[in-house]
Amino acid sequence: MDNKTNEAMNLMKSLPFRDMEEVKLDTDRSARTGFSEVIYCPGKSDEQLVSIARALQNTRENVLFSRVSACQHSVIASVLPDAVLYAKARLTGLRRQESPHYRGVTVITAGSSDVPVAEEASITAEYMGCDVLRLYDVGVAGLHRLLSRIDELQASKAIVAVAGMEGALPTVVGGLVSCPVVAVPTSVGYGVNLGGIAPLLTMLNSCAMGVSVVNIDNGLGAGYFAASIVRQIYAARPATCETSSVPADADGASGT
Repeated sequence: MDNKTNEAMNLMKSLPFRDMEEVKLDTDRSARTGFSEVIYCPGKSDEQLVSIARALQNTRENVLFSRVSACQHSVIASVLPDAVLYAKARLTGLRRQESPHYRGVTVITAGSSDVPVAEEASITAEYMGCDVLRLYDVGVAGLHRLLSRIDELQASKAIVAVAGMEGALPTVVGGLVSCPVVAVPTSVGYGVNLGGIAPLLTMLNSCAMGVSVVNIDNGLGAGYFAASIVRQIYAARPATCETSSVPADADGASGT
C-alpha cells in the first residue's frame, strides 16, 4: 500500500466507537455520513438496549432505533425518557436537534396496507431534517387518485414509492416526474406476491428511468436515501433553502 492508503487505514482505525463487549456503538458515524448509527433492535437483549441507551444519554444527535417492539421501547424509554415511539413505523426516535425543514421528500403508497413501511420511510426522513409530504393509497388500481396529486409529485425533489401486489406504482410515477424515485417493494399481497419478491422483480425491471430499488419492506433505507438526496440539494445551494413552520413531529408519533 502507498503512504496515502496507509494514512487512510490508520485514520479509520483511530475513529471513535463505544466498545460495550457484544455491542460496538459507532459514535463517529454522524460526522462521517451525516446521521447517527441506526440501532436495529430485533435480536438484541434488554441488557444490550440498556447499555446502548445509556451510551446515548448525552448525545446531541438525532437517533433512531428500528424494528422496535413495544416492550423494547419501554426498556429504551426507562433510560431515555424523551424517546418517542412511532408504533406504526416500528421506530423509536430520540430527537436532540431542531429540524432544518428541508422540503422536497414525498412518500407515496399504492394501498393503505403499505402505510407501515411508508411511515418507516417518512419518520426516518423527518429525523434527518426533512419535511415529508405523505400521499397514501394512490395506487394504479385507481390511477385518478394519483393523477389528482400530479402537481405535488412534480414539485418533489425525491419520491419514495411504496407498493406491494405487483408493484407497478414506482414505474408509473417514474414516467411522470423528473426527480429520483426510490421504489420500495412490500410483502403485501396474495400467494404469488411471494412475500414481496413479485413487486421487487417488477421494480427492478422498471422501464422508467430514474427509479432505484431498495429491499423488501425496507422503508428505513428508502427514507434515508431520499433524505440524503434532498439534503445534498440544499447543501449545494444553501442560500435558497426554504423553511417550513410545520412541526417536525406533526405525523406519526405514538398516540396520534
